Amino acid sequence: MDSVLKLSEIATWGMSKIVAEIFFIIIGIVFILVGLKALADKQFANRNTSALFWFVVAFTFIAGPYVPKFITGVCVVLMAILTAIGKVGQSASDVPTAEETRANANRLGNKIFIAPLVLALSAWIIATVWKKLGANNAVGLSAIIALIVVFGVTGSKKEYAIKDGTRLMDNIGPVGLLPQVLAALGALFTAAGVGDVIAKGIEMVIPHNNRLIAVIVYCLAMAIFTAIMGNGFAAFSVITVGIGIPFLINQGANPLVVGAMGLTAGYCGTLMTPMAANFNIMPAALLETKNKYGIIKMQLPYSIAMLIAHIILMYICAFR
Repeated sequence: MDSVLKLSEIATWGMSKIVAEIFFIIIGIVFILVGLKALADKQFANRNTSALFWFVVAFTFIAGPYVPKFITGVCVVLMAILTAIGKVGQSASDVPTAEETRANANRLGNKIFIAPLVLALSAWIIATVWKKLGANNAVGLSAIIALIVVFGVTGSKKEYAIKDGTRLMDNIGPVGLLPQVLAALGALFTAAGVGDVIAKGIEMVIPHNNRLIAVIVYCLAMAIFTAIMGNGFAAFSVITVGIGIPFLINQGANPLVVGAMGLTAGYCGTLMTPMAANFNIMPAALLETKNKYGIIKMQLPYSIAMLIAHIILMYICAFR
């Protein structure tokens, strides 16, 4: 019986991995199309270097698992250099006029929100019910379902999925890769023992068995480190190992409360930082706001208020 269960688990893992690789290839193809879009713009000064950037990104997504790791490392360094010296930009795009946009908005009205709702609902269903394909693939699968719904609701031509998809990625630019880089950095910090170093430093700050100060330091550290890393998950492993476990959980705090509220305390830092590019910088780029930090300025007072609420609630609930 145990051997049958193990074979079933291996088959499920294999299916999940295959589906994930298919999505990585699709993402890589999108990057290739963005590179070709750059090459097609003859008036674009950085057309060759921008195309090179996107082709290298595509290579890492499509061929990454099958080449030596040092080659992937070289690709990452090359992408960083091209971005740092300002050689990656946005090529010209064929965008609809303001009149066309207004007309489509009037025609569709609130029906435009059907697709995002389907995306969220189908992702939840796939992650919780259709586990054979893997919870990690839920977003990709739900995106396909939502795309089909978009075609049904809007009546758009199928080629717009490619045309606007590449334009969107080109508009976001290299910033779109920042969340992945920061998540990897968090894992690297954990493996390097940064949490242990933080714990030794915090020992000199937090008085023994002072629960309130421990809660304050933990929540503040989660928010600050998330702001630095741009990723709450990256901060969580480091700060929980360094502060949450030794100064809260080992002192009798409920690990479920500490874990759940610690992560959401980190999200308060997400609202404060440009490093959280997918939350704060990409929307500004997509909306073409005059101030790319305007979203952060609007969120700042709310994030501070929520952080204070987290400290109070964790102190009350974690030690009950």
